Amino acid sequence: MDELFKQQVYEVVRLIPKSRISSYGAIAKAVGYPNHSRQVGRAMGNCPKDVPAHRVISSSGKLSVPSFRERLEKENIMVQDNFKIKDFKVLFWDPLNEI
Repeated sequence: MDELFKQQVYEVVRLIPKSRISSYGAIAKAVGYPNHSRQVGRAMGNCPKDVPAHRVISSSGKLSVPSFRERLEKENIMVQDNFKIKDFKVLFWDPLNEI
């Protein structure tokens, strides 16, 4: 995976405010690669500790990494038993509209 792509992904993800969430696809679009949501997911798997990877989820509102549940709940984001985010649309942070 291209190092520049990963760095761009990390910079956008660092901008996601606390108690908000975004999706892999939204991040991919923000860095200019709208069809690369899987690559965003791969980049998040090895991201630096200062990148809030727990705030990036699937576009269906479901956690891809169940262990992120606790971190999200500490930010007052409710995660349902099926690992879906409650109020996904309300909490969604779209980088194309926010940056």
